Amino acid sequence: MVEKRKGSEILADELKLNGADLVYHVPGESFLCALDALGVRHPDIRAISCRHENGAAQMAEAYGKLTGRPGIAFVTRSPGATNAVNAVHTAYQDSSPMILIVGQVKRGLMEREAFMAYDFRTMFAPMTKWVAQIDDAARIPEFIQRAYQTAMTGRMGPVVLVIPEDVLEDEASVPPGKPSVPASAGNPSPERLESIFGMLAEAERPLLIVGGSGWTEAARDNVQAFATANNVPVVTTFRRRDIIDHRLPCYVGEIGIGSNPALLTHIKNADFVIMCNDSLSDVNTIGAGYMEGFTLFNIPVPKQKVVHVTSSFAELNRVFQVDLALLADNDGFTAALAAHAPVAHEVWAGWTAALRETFEIETRPGPCPGAIDLPQIMKWLRQRLPEDAIVTNGVGAYATWSQRYFAHYRLHTQLGPISGSMGYSLPAAISAKLLYPGRVVVDFVGDGCYQMSSEELATAVQYGANVIVVLFNNNMYGTIRIHEENRLQGRVNGTQLVNPDFYALAKAYGAHAERVTVTDDFAPAFERCLDAGKPALIEMCVDQEAIHSRYSLTDLRNRRKAKH
Repeated sequence: MVEKRKGSEILADELKLNGADLVYHVPGESFLCALDALGVRHPDIRAISCRHENGAAQMAEAYGKLTGRPGIAFVTRSPGATNAVNAVHTAYQDSSPMILIVGQVKRGLMEREAFMAYDFRTMFAPMTKWVAQIDDAARIPEFIQRAYQTAMTGRMGPVVLVIPEDVLEDEASVPPGKPSVPASAGNPSPERLESIFGMLAEAERPLLIVGGSGWTEAARDNVQAFATANNVPVVTTFRRRDIIDHRLPCYVGEIGIGSNPALLTHIKNADFVIMCNDSLSDVNTIGAGYMEGFTLFNIPVPKQKVVHVTSSFAELNRVFQVDLALLADNDGFTAALAAHAPVAHEVWAGWTAALRETFEIETRPGPCPGAIDLPQIMKWLRQRLPEDAIVTNGVGAYATWSQRYFAHYRLHTQLGPISGSMGYSLPAAISAKLLYPGRVVVDFVGDGCYQMSSEELATAVQYGANVIVVLFNNNMYGTIRIHEENRLQGRVNGTQLVNPDFYALAKAYGAHAERVTVTDDFAPAFERCLDAGKPALIEMCVDQEAIHSRYSLTDLRNRRKAKH
Protein backbone atom coordinates (compact mmCIF):
# COMPACT_ATOMS: atom_id res chain seq x y z
CA MET A 1 0.00 0.00 0.00
CA VAL A 2 1.30 3.45 -0.93
CA GLU A 3 2.01 5.73 2.04
CA LYS A 4 -0.28 8.72 2.39
CA ARG A 5 1.83 11.86 2.49
CA LYS A 6 1.27 15.58 2.61
CA GLY A 7 2.10 17.50 -0.54
CA SER A 8 5.02 19.11 1.29
CA GLU A 9 6.39 15.66 2.13
CA ILE A 10 5.94 14.43 -1.43
CA LEU A 11 7.79 17.51 -2.67
CA ALA A 12 10.66 16.98 -0.23
CA ASP A 13 10.93 13.31 -1.17
CA GLU A 14 10.98 14.07 -4.89
CA LEU A 15 13.73 16.67 -4.50
CA LYS A 16 15.78 14.15 -2.56
CA LEU A 17 15.09 11.48 -5.19
CA ASN A 18 16.50 13.78 -7.86
CA GLY A 19 19.69 14.54 -5.97
CA ALA A 20 18.98 17.93 -4.41
CA ASP A 21 21.51 18.72 -1.68
CA LEU A 22 21.15 22.50 -1.33
CA VAL A 23 17.99 24.62 -1.29
CA TYR A 24 18.19 28.41 -1.22
CA HIS A 25 15.27 30.45 0.09
CA VAL A 26 13.91 33.44 1.93
CA PRO A 27 11.31 31.92 4.29
CA GLY A 28 7.69 32.69 3.51
CA GLU A 29 4.40 31.56 4.97
CA SER A 30 3.24 30.04 1.71
CA PHE A 31 5.85 27.25 1.76
CA LEU A 32 6.72 26.87 5.45
CA CYS A 33 5.44 23.30 5.54
CA ALA A 34 7.76 22.45 2.62
CA LEU A 35 10.77 23.72 4.56
CA ASP A 36 9.57 21.76 7.58
CA ALA A 37 9.22 18.59 5.53
CA LEU A 38 12.75 19.00 4.18
CA GLY A 39 14.13 19.44 7.68
CA VAL A 40 12.24 16.48 9.15
CA ARG A 41 12.51 13.96 6.31
CA HIS A 42 15.79 14.96 4.65
CA PRO A 43 17.99 16.95 7.04
CA ASP A 44 20.99 16.27 4.77
CA ILE A 45 19.49 18.71 2.25
CA ARG A 46 20.84 22.03 3.47
CA ALA A 47 18.32 24.86 3.46
CA ILE A 48 20.15 28.19 3.15
CA SER A 49 18.15 31.17 4.41
CA CYS A 50 19.16 34.21 2.34
CA ARG A 51 18.54 37.93 2.80
CA HIS A 52 16.79 38.67 -0.50
CA GLU A 53 14.95 36.51 -3.02
CA ASN A 54 17.20 37.71 -5.83
CA GLY A 55 20.21 36.51 -3.84
CA ALA A 56 18.58 33.13 -3.15
CA ALA A 57 17.67 32.60 -6.80
CA GLN A 58 21.08 33.77 -8.06
CA MET A 59 22.68 31.23 -5.73
CA ALA A 60 20.51 28.55 -7.31
CA GLU A 61 21.52 29.76 -10.79
CA ALA A 62 25.22 29.56 -9.86
CA TYR A 63 24.68 26.03 -8.50
CA GLY A 64 23.27 25.06 -11.91
CA LYS A 65 26.27 26.57 -13.72
CA LEU A 66 28.75 24.68 -11.57
CA THR A 67 27.06 21.28 -11.45
CA GLY A 68 24.93 20.96 -14.59
CA ARG A 69 22.04 19.99 -12.26
CA PRO A 70 19.18 22.35 -11.42
CA GLY A 71 19.76 24.68 -8.51
CA ILE A 72 16.67 24.85 -6.27
CA ALA A 73 15.23 28.06 -4.82
CA PHE A 74 12.04 28.58 -2.83
CA VAL A 75 10.34 31.96 -2.71
CA THR A 76 6.99 33.07 -1.45
CA ARG A 77 4.33 34.68 -3.59
CA SER A 78 4.70 38.27 -4.74
CA PRO A 79 6.80 40.23 -3.81
CA GLY A 80 9.05 37.21 -3.16
CA ALA A 81 8.55 35.85 -6.65
CA THR A 82 8.91 39.24 -8.32
CA ASN A 83 12.18 39.78 -6.45
CA ALA A 84 13.47 36.54 -7.99
CA VAL A 85 12.66 37.54 -11.58
CA ASN A 86 16.13 38.93 -12.23
CA ALA A 87 17.79 35.62 -11.38
CA VAL A 88 15.34 33.64 -13.49
CA HIS A 89 16.21 35.88 -16.44
CA THR A 90 19.91 35.28 -15.71
CA ALA A 91 19.35 31.52 -15.80
CA TYR A 92 17.44 31.87 -19.07
CA GLN A 93 20.07 33.92 -20.91
CA ASP A 94 22.96 32.00 -19.36
CA SER A 95 21.43 28.56 -20.12
CA SER A 96 21.67 27.46 -16.48
CA PRO A 97 19.47 24.65 -15.13
CA MET A 98 17.36 25.94 -12.26
CA ILE A 99 14.02 25.22 -10.58
CA LEU A 100 12.27 28.05 -8.78
CA ILE A 101 9.42 26.92 -6.53
CA VAL A 102 6.92 29.67 -5.75
CA GLY A 103 4.49 29.39 -2.85
CA GLN A 104 1.05 30.61 -3.95
CA VAL A 105 -2.14 31.57 -2.08
CA LYS A 106 -4.64 28.81 -1.38
CA ARG A 107 -6.70 27.65 -4.34
CA GLY A 108 -9.94 29.06 -2.91
CA LEU A 109 -8.45 32.56 -3.08
CA MET A 110 -7.36 32.38 -6.69
CA GLU A 111 -8.77 34.98 -9.11
CA ARG A 112 -9.83 37.22 -6.19
CA GLU A 113 -6.73 39.42 -6.05
CA ALA A 114 -5.79 37.96 -2.71
CA PHE A 115 -2.99 39.38 -0.59
CA MET A 116 0.35 38.97 -2.44
CA ALA A 117 -1.25 36.82 -5.16
CA TYR A 118 -0.31 37.09 -8.84
CA ASP A 119 -0.58 35.13 -12.07
CA PHE A 120 2.96 33.81 -12.03
CA ARG A 121 2.43 31.61 -15.08
CA THR A 122 1.93 34.72 -17.17
CA MET A 123 4.74 36.65 -15.48
CA PHE A 124 7.45 34.00 -15.85
CA ALA A 125 6.42 32.57 -19.23
CA PRO A 126 8.77 34.65 -21.45
CA MET A 127 11.89 33.89 -19.38
CA THR A 128 11.53 30.19 -18.62
CA LYS A 129 11.62 26.90 -20.46
CA TRP A 130 8.44 25.91 -18.63
CA VAL A 131 6.22 27.43 -15.95
CA ALA A 132 3.31 25.56 -14.37
CA GLN A 133 1.06 25.50 -11.32
CA ILE A 134 0.53 22.27 -9.38
CA ASP A 135 -3.09 22.08 -8.22
CA ASP A 136 -3.11 18.44 -7.07
CA ALA A 137 -0.70 17.00 -4.49
CA ALA A 138 -0.85 13.62 -6.22
CA ARG A 139 0.75 15.14 -9.33
CA ILE A 140 3.81 16.56 -7.59
CA PRO A 141 6.10 13.63 -8.64
CA GLU A 142 5.02 14.10 -12.26
CA PHE A 143 5.71 17.85 -12.22
CA ILE A 144 9.06 17.55 -10.44
CA GLN A 145 10.28 14.90 -12.87
CA ARG A 146 9.24 17.05 -15.82
CA ALA A 147 10.85 20.12 -14.25
CA TYR A 148 14.21 18.38 -13.94
CA GLN A 149 13.90 16.94 -17.43
CA THR A 150 13.05 20.32 -18.95
CA ALA A 151 15.73 22.25 -17.08
CA MET A 152 18.53 19.86 -18.11
CA THR A 153 17.57 18.74 -21.62
CA GLY A 154 18.63 20.57 -24.78
CA ARG A 155 19.61 24.15 -24.06
CA MET A 156 19.53 24.20 -20.27
CA GLY A 157 17.47 26.79 -18.45
CA PRO A 158 15.04 27.70 -15.68
CA VAL A 159 11.71 26.14 -14.76
CA VAL A 160 9.19 27.73 -12.38
CA LEU A 161 6.69 25.66 -10.42
CA VAL A 162 3.92 27.47 -8.57
CA ILE A 163 2.34 25.54 -5.68
CA PRO A 164 -0.70 26.84 -3.75
CA GLU A 165 -0.27 26.64 0.00
CA ASP A 166 -3.14 24.21 0.54
CA VAL A 167 -1.72 21.79 -2.06
CA LEU A 168 1.33 21.45 0.17
CA GLU A 169 -1.00 20.70 3.09
CA ASP A 170 -3.21 18.19 1.24
CA GLU A 171 -2.59 14.47 1.62
CA ALA A 172 -2.28 12.00 -1.24
CA SER A 173 -1.35 8.38 -1.80
CA VAL A 174 1.04 8.45 -4.73
CA PRO A 175 4.16 6.38 -5.44
CA PRO A 176 7.47 8.16 -5.85
CA GLY A 177 8.61 9.16 -9.31
CA LYS A 178 11.82 8.15 -11.05
CA PRO A 179 15.04 10.18 -10.91
CA SER A 180 15.20 12.33 -14.01
CA VAL A 181 17.79 11.46 -16.64
CA PRO A 182 18.19 14.14 -19.35
CA ALA A 183 17.14 13.11 -22.83
CA SER A 184 19.98 12.78 -25.32
CA ALA A 185 20.25 14.73 -28.56
CA GLY A 186 22.45 11.93 -29.90
CA ASN A 187 25.83 11.71 -31.59
CA PRO A 188 26.83 13.03 -35.02
CA SER A 189 26.49 10.56 -37.86
CA PRO A 190 29.68 9.39 -39.61
CA GLU A 191 28.56 11.24 -42.75
CA ARG A 192 28.12 14.55 -40.91
CA LEU A 193 31.45 14.12 -39.14
CA GLU A 194 33.25 13.47 -42.43
CA SER A 195 31.60 16.57 -43.87
CA ILE A 196 32.99 18.66 -41.01
CA PHE A 197 36.50 17.30 -41.43
CA GLY A 198 36.23 17.76 -45.18
CA MET A 199 35.51 21.48 -44.70
CA LEU A 200 38.32 21.67 -42.16
CA ALA A 201 40.79 20.11 -44.62
CA GLU A 202 39.88 22.74 -47.23
CA ALA A 203 40.23 25.65 -44.80
CA GLU A 204 43.18 28.01 -44.54
CA ARG A 205 42.04 29.96 -41.47
CA PRO A 206 39.83 27.66 -39.34
CA LEU A 207 38.45 28.52 -35.91
CA LEU A 208 36.72 26.56 -33.17
CA ILE A 209 34.40 28.50 -30.85
CA VAL A 210 33.24 26.76 -27.67
CA GLY A 211 30.76 27.91 -25.06
CA GLY A 212 27.42 27.23 -23.47
CA SER A 213 26.59 25.24 -20.35
CA GLY A 214 26.75 21.63 -19.25
CA TRP A 215 30.43 20.98 -19.97
CA THR A 216 31.97 17.84 -18.50
CA GLU A 217 35.62 17.09 -17.90
CA ALA A 218 35.48 14.47 -20.66
CA ALA A 219 34.07 16.94 -23.20
CA ARG A 220 36.69 19.50 -22.24
CA ASP A 221 39.51 16.96 -22.58
CA ASN A 222 38.19 15.87 -25.97
CA VAL A 223 37.84 19.36 -27.42
CA GLN A 224 41.35 20.24 -26.22
CA ALA A 225 42.71 17.02 -27.73
CA PHE A 226 41.03 17.79 -31.07
CA ALA A 227 42.28 21.38 -31.15
CA THR A 228 45.82 20.36 -30.21
CA ALA A 229 46.03 17.48 -32.70
CA ASN A 230 44.70 19.62 -35.55
CA ASN A 231 46.38 22.87 -34.46
CA VAL A 232 43.03 24.68 -34.62
CA PRO A 233 42.80 27.93 -32.64
CA VAL A 234 40.06 27.92 -30.00
CA VAL A 235 37.98 30.85 -28.80
CA THR A 236 35.62 30.76 -25.83
CA THR A 237 32.32 32.63 -25.77
CA PHE A 238 31.50 35.40 -23.32
CA ARG A 239 32.21 34.40 -19.72
CA ARG A 240 32.94 30.79 -20.62
CA ARG A 241 36.71 31.26 -20.43
CA ASP A 242 37.20 28.28 -18.13
CA ILE A 243 36.26 25.75 -20.82
CA ILE A 244 39.83 25.78 -22.20
CA ASP A 245 43.14 25.74 -20.34
CA HIS A 246 44.67 29.13 -21.13
CA ARG A 247 48.18 27.65 -21.13
CA LEU A 248 47.47 25.62 -24.28
CA PRO A 249 48.95 27.10 -27.48
CA CYS A 250 45.61 26.58 -29.22
CA TYR A 251 43.72 28.94 -26.87
CA VAL A 252 43.50 32.43 -28.37
CA GLY A 253 40.94 34.36 -26.33
CA GLU A 254 37.33 35.23 -25.72
CA ILE A 255 34.58 36.82 -27.79
CA GLY A 256 31.86 38.99 -26.30
CA ILE A 257 31.80 42.28 -24.41
CA GLY A 258 35.26 43.80 -24.06
CA SER A 259 36.96 41.38 -26.44
CA ASN A 260 40.45 41.90 -27.83
CA PRO A 261 40.03 44.04 -31.00
CA ALA A 262 42.97 42.28 -32.66
CA LEU A 263 41.30 38.91 -32.10
CA LEU A 264 38.03 40.16 -33.58
CA THR A 265 39.85 41.30 -36.71
CA HIS A 266 41.36 37.83 -37.10
CA ILE A 267 37.99 36.14 -36.58
CA LYS A 268 36.43 38.24 -39.33
CA ASN A 269 39.13 36.90 -41.64
CA ALA A 270 38.50 33.24 -40.74
CA ASP A 271 37.23 31.05 -43.57
CA PHE A 272 35.79 28.15 -41.52
CA VAL A 273 34.13 28.29 -38.10
CA ILE A 274 32.82 25.53 -35.86
CA MET A 275 30.46 26.91 -33.20
CA CYS A 276 30.21 24.26 -30.48
CA ASN A 277 27.55 24.12 -27.75
CA ASP A 278 26.52 27.78 -27.78
CA SER A 279 24.37 30.13 -29.81
CA LEU A 280 25.41 32.73 -32.34
CA SER A 281 23.79 35.34 -30.14
CA ASP A 282 24.03 39.10 -29.85
CA VAL A 283 26.75 39.03 -27.18
CA ASN A 284 28.77 36.32 -28.95
CA THR A 285 28.84 38.20 -32.25
CA ILE A 286 30.05 41.61 -31.09
CA GLY A 287 32.41 42.61 -33.86
CA ALA A 288 33.78 45.94 -32.64
CA GLY A 289 33.25 48.59 -30.05
CA TYR A 290 31.38 47.81 -26.86
CA MET A 291 27.89 46.58 -27.73
CA GLU A 292 27.66 46.10 -31.49
CA GLY A 293 26.12 42.64 -31.66
CA PHE A 294 25.63 40.61 -34.85
CA THR A 295 28.58 42.33 -36.52
CA LEU A 296 31.32 39.71 -36.08
CA PHE A 297 29.87 37.66 -38.96
CA ASN A 298 27.85 38.84 -41.94
CA ILE A 299 24.14 38.52 -41.24
CA PRO A 300 22.15 36.50 -42.15
CA VAL A 301 24.68 34.62 -44.33
CA PRO A 302 28.26 34.62 -42.99
CA LYS A 303 31.06 34.85 -45.55
CA GLN A 304 32.80 31.97 -43.71
CA LYS A 305 31.73 28.37 -43.88
CA VAL A 306 30.02 27.76 -40.53
CA VAL A 307 29.16 24.55 -38.70
CA HIS A 308 26.86 25.10 -35.74
CA VAL A 309 26.54 22.23 -33.26
CA THR A 310 24.12 22.36 -30.33
CA SER A 311 21.70 20.12 -28.45
CA SER A 312 18.78 22.49 -29.09
CA PHE A 313 16.88 22.55 -32.38
CA ALA A 314 15.63 26.04 -31.56
CA GLU A 315 19.14 27.55 -31.77
CA LEU A 316 20.02 26.12 -35.19
CA ASN A 317 19.68 28.58 -38.11
CA ARG A 318 17.87 30.91 -35.75
CA VAL A 319 19.68 34.07 -36.85
CA PHE A 320 22.56 33.00 -39.10
CA GLN A 321 22.13 30.65 -42.04
CA VAL A 322 24.98 28.18 -41.68
CA ASP A 323 26.49 25.51 -43.90
CA LEU A 324 25.82 22.67 -41.47
CA ALA A 325 23.38 22.84 -38.56
CA LEU A 326 23.92 19.78 -36.40
CA LEU A 327 21.86 18.60 -33.44
CA ALA A 328 24.16 16.64 -31.11
CA ASP A 329 25.07 16.23 -27.47
CA ASN A 330 28.24 18.06 -26.50
CA ASP A 331 29.86 14.98 -24.97
CA GLY A 332 29.16 12.89 -28.07
CA PHE A 333 30.24 15.55 -30.55
CA THR A 334 33.51 16.38 -28.82
CA ALA A 335 34.32 12.68 -28.42
CA ALA A 336 33.80 12.20 -32.16
CA LEU A 337 36.10 15.16 -32.92
CA ALA A 338 38.85 13.78 -30.70
CA ALA A 339 38.59 10.24 -32.10
CA HIS A 340 38.87 11.32 -35.75
CA ALA A 341 42.24 11.23 -37.46
CA PRO A 342 43.81 14.71 -37.62
CA VAL A 343 43.95 16.53 -40.92
CA ALA A 344 47.07 18.06 -42.41
CA HIS A 345 47.32 21.50 -40.83
CA GLU A 346 50.62 22.97 -42.03
CA VAL A 347 48.76 25.50 -44.16
CA TRP A 348 47.31 27.26 -41.12
CA ALA A 349 50.21 26.91 -38.68
CA GLY A 350 51.03 30.59 -39.09
CA TRP A 351 47.37 31.51 -38.62
CA THR A 352 47.16 29.74 -35.28
CA ALA A 353 50.46 31.20 -34.12
CA ALA A 354 49.33 34.70 -35.06
CA LEU A 355 46.12 34.37 -33.06
CA ARG A 356 47.98 33.01 -30.06
CA GLU A 357 50.39 35.93 -30.25
CA THR A 358 47.47 38.39 -30.06
CA PHE A 359 46.33 36.60 -26.89
CA GLU A 360 49.77 36.77 -25.30
CA ILE A 361 50.06 40.46 -26.12
CA GLU A 362 46.55 41.02 -24.81
CA THR A 363 47.29 39.42 -21.44
CA ARG A 364 50.71 41.00 -20.92
CA PRO A 365 50.35 43.52 -18.05
CA GLY A 366 50.10 47.06 -19.34
CA PRO A 367 49.93 50.46 -17.67
CA CYS A 368 47.21 51.20 -15.12
CA PRO A 369 46.37 54.69 -13.86
CA GLY A 370 46.46 55.34 -10.13
CA ALA A 371 48.27 53.86 -7.15
CA ILE A 372 46.81 50.34 -7.59
CA ASP A 373 48.23 48.35 -10.50
CA LEU A 374 45.28 46.11 -11.38
CA PRO A 375 47.01 43.98 -14.07
CA GLN A 376 49.81 43.15 -11.63
CA ILE A 377 47.30 42.23 -8.91
CA MET A 378 45.45 39.92 -11.31
CA LYS A 379 48.72 38.25 -12.31
CA TRP A 380 49.75 37.88 -8.65
CA LEU A 381 46.40 36.32 -7.80
CA ARG A 382 46.73 33.82 -10.64
CA GLN A 383 50.13 32.73 -9.34
CA ARG A 384 48.95 32.63 -5.72
CA LEU A 385 45.62 30.84 -6.10
CA PRO A 386 45.30 27.08 -6.67
CA GLU A 387 44.25 25.98 -10.14
CA ASP A 388 40.79 24.99 -8.93
CA ALA A 389 40.01 28.32 -7.26
CA ILE A 390 36.62 29.66 -8.34
CA VAL A 391 36.39 33.28 -9.44
CA THR A 392 33.08 35.11 -9.72
CA ASN A 393 32.43 38.33 -11.60
CA GLY A 394 29.62 40.78 -11.46
CA VAL A 395 28.78 43.30 -14.15
CA GLY A 396 30.60 46.52 -14.89
CA ALA A 397 33.65 47.97 -16.56
CA TYR A 398 35.76 46.88 -13.56
CA ALA A 399 35.23 43.26 -14.66
CA THR A 400 37.38 43.86 -17.74
CA TRP A 401 40.50 43.74 -15.53
CA SER A 402 39.91 40.18 -14.36
CA GLN A 403 38.43 39.08 -17.69
CA ARG A 404 41.58 40.21 -19.45
CA TYR A 405 44.34 39.36 -16.98
CA PHE A 406 43.17 36.46 -14.82
CA ALA A 407 43.82 33.13 -16.54
CA HIS A 408 41.76 29.97 -16.08
CA TYR A 409 43.29 26.50 -16.07
CA ARG A 410 40.45 24.28 -14.89
CA LEU A 411 36.81 23.74 -15.83
CA HIS A 412 34.11 25.33 -13.65
CA THR A 413 36.34 27.99 -12.18
CA GLN A 414 34.46 31.01 -13.56
CA LEU A 415 31.01 32.30 -12.66
CA GLY A 416 29.66 35.42 -14.31
CA PRO A 417 26.28 36.47 -15.70
CA ILE A 418 26.05 36.62 -19.47
CA SER A 419 22.73 38.38 -18.92
CA GLY A 420 24.41 41.50 -17.52
CA SER A 421 22.83 41.12 -14.08
CA MET A 422 24.42 43.38 -11.47
CA GLY A 423 24.53 42.00 -7.94
CA TYR A 424 25.28 38.48 -9.18
CA SER A 425 28.84 37.80 -8.07
CA LEU A 426 28.46 37.72 -4.27
CA PRO A 427 25.49 35.28 -4.22
CA ALA A 428 27.30 33.17 -6.84
CA ALA A 429 30.45 33.11 -4.73
CA ILE A 430 28.51 32.03 -1.63
CA SER A 431 26.81 29.25 -3.58
CA ALA A 432 30.17 28.05 -4.91
CA LYS A 433 31.71 28.00 -1.43
CA LEU A 434 28.75 26.09 0.03
CA LEU A 435 29.11 23.54 -2.77
CA TYR A 436 32.89 23.28 -2.54
CA PRO A 437 33.98 24.37 0.95
CA GLY A 438 37.53 23.12 0.36
CA ARG A 439 38.14 25.40 -2.64
CA VAL A 440 39.17 29.05 -2.57
CA VAL A 441 36.38 31.31 -3.89
CA VAL A 442 37.14 34.91 -4.87
CA ASP A 443 34.47 37.44 -5.80
CA PHE A 444 35.50 40.32 -8.06
CA VAL A 445 32.87 43.03 -7.67
CA GLY A 446 32.45 46.75 -8.28
CA ASP A 447 31.09 49.23 -5.76
CA GLY A 448 27.81 49.71 -7.63
CA CYS A 449 27.41 46.00 -8.32
CA TYR A 450 28.20 45.04 -4.72
CA GLN A 451 25.51 47.27 -3.26
CA MET A 452 22.83 45.37 -5.16
CA SER A 453 23.43 42.23 -3.07
CA SER A 454 25.77 43.22 -0.22
CA GLU A 455 23.24 42.01 2.35
CA GLU A 456 24.14 38.44 1.38
CA LEU A 457 27.46 38.89 3.19
CA ALA A 458 25.37 38.17 6.30
CA THR A 459 24.33 34.86 4.69
CA ALA A 460 27.99 34.01 4.10
CA VAL A 461 28.82 34.76 7.73
CA GLN A 462 25.86 32.75 9.04
CA TYR A 463 26.74 29.60 7.09
CA GLY A 464 30.51 29.88 7.20
CA ALA A 465 30.85 30.40 3.45
CA ASN A 466 34.31 31.94 3.68
CA VAL A 467 34.49 33.76 0.38
CA ILE A 468 36.97 36.55 -0.30
CA VAL A 469 35.35 39.65 -1.81
CA VAL A 470 37.72 41.84 -3.83
CA LEU A 471 35.85 45.12 -4.15
CA PHE A 472 36.82 47.62 -6.87
CA ASN A 473 35.70 50.95 -5.41
CA ASN A 474 35.90 53.89 -7.80
CA ASN A 475 32.75 55.67 -6.56
CA MET A 476 30.84 55.39 -9.80
CA TYR A 477 28.80 53.24 -12.13
CA GLY A 478 31.71 52.77 -14.51
CA THR A 479 30.03 51.19 -17.53
CA ILE A 480 27.38 53.89 -17.77
CA ARG A 481 30.03 56.55 -17.22
CA ILE A 482 31.76 55.20 -20.33
CA HIS A 483 28.51 55.61 -22.26
CA GLU A 484 28.19 59.18 -20.94
CA GLU A 485 31.65 59.99 -22.21
CA ASN A 486 30.96 58.40 -25.59
CA ARG A 487 27.38 59.49 -26.19
CA LEU A 488 26.69 62.52 -24.00
CA GLN A 489 29.92 64.45 -24.56
CA GLY A 490 30.99 63.68 -21.00
CA ARG A 491 27.90 65.04 -19.26
CA VAL A 492 27.52 63.08 -16.01
CA ASN A 493 23.98 62.17 -15.00
CA GLY A 494 23.76 59.99 -11.91
CA THR A 495 26.84 57.81 -12.28
CA GLN A 496 28.83 59.36 -9.41
CA LEU A 497 28.31 57.44 -6.16
CA VAL A 498 28.58 58.42 -2.51
CA ASN A 499 29.39 55.04 -0.99
CA PRO A 500 29.25 53.67 2.54
CA ASP A 501 32.38 52.75 4.44
CA PHE A 502 32.75 49.26 2.95
CA TYR A 503 35.44 48.34 5.48
CA ALA A 504 33.22 49.20 8.44
CA LEU A 505 30.18 47.61 6.81
CA ALA A 506 31.96 44.29 6.32
CA LYS A 507 33.07 44.38 9.96
CA ALA A 508 29.50 45.07 11.03
CA TYR A 509 28.36 41.93 9.22
CA GLY A 510 30.95 39.92 11.13
CA ALA A 511 33.39 39.51 8.24
CA HIS A 512 37.10 40.21 8.13
CA ALA A 513 37.91 43.46 6.32
CA GLU A 514 40.90 45.10 4.65
CA ARG A 515 41.38 48.37 2.77
CA VAL A 516 44.08 48.70 0.11
CA THR A 517 45.23 51.99 -1.41
CA VAL A 518 48.53 50.95 -3.04
CA THR A 519 49.61 47.86 -4.96
CA ASP A 520 52.16 46.58 -2.44
CA ASP A 521 49.51 46.35 0.29
CA PHE A 522 47.30 43.93 -1.63
CA ALA A 523 49.27 40.69 -1.25
CA PRO A 524 49.62 40.82 2.57
CA ALA A 525 45.97 41.88 2.87
CA PHE A 526 44.88 38.92 0.75
CA GLU A 527 46.99 36.53 2.84
CA ARG A 528 45.27 37.79 5.98
CA CYS A 529 41.91 37.16 4.30
CA LEU A 530 42.92 33.59 3.48
CA ASP A 531 43.83 33.02 7.12
CA ALA A 532 40.83 34.84 8.62
CA GLY A 533 38.62 31.77 9.06
CA LYS A 534 35.57 33.80 8.08
CA PRO A 535 34.24 35.64 5.02
CA ALA A 536 36.50 38.52 4.11
CA LEU A 537 36.40 41.71 2.05
CA ILE A 538 39.23 43.72 0.54
CA GLU A 539 38.23 47.22 -0.53
CA MET A 540 40.54 48.43 -3.28
CA CYS A 541 40.41 52.21 -3.65
CA VAL A 542 40.68 52.41 -7.44
CA ASP A 543 41.39 55.62 -9.33
CA GLN A 544 38.51 56.66 -11.56
CA GLU A 545 40.98 56.98 -14.42
CA ALA A 546 41.32 53.16 -14.32
CA ILE A 547 37.77 52.80 -15.59
CA HIS A 548 38.51 50.03 -18.10
CA SER A 549 41.37 47.69 -18.98
CA ARG A 550 41.71 49.24 -22.47
CA TYR A 551 41.41 52.96 -21.82
CA SER A 552 41.24 55.61 -19.13
CA LEU A 553 38.69 58.39 -18.67
CA THR A 554 41.21 60.79 -20.18
CA ASP A 555 41.59 58.50 -23.20
CA LEU A 556 37.82 58.57 -23.73
CA ARG A 557 37.72 62.35 -23.58
CA ASN A 558 40.66 62.73 -25.93
CA ARG A 559 39.01 60.38 -28.44
CA ARG A 560 35.84 62.42 -28.27
CA LYS A 561 37.71 65.68 -28.79
CA ALA A 562 39.58 64.20 -31.75
CA LYS A 563 36.25 63.43 -33.45
CA HIS A 564 35.08 67.03 -33.23
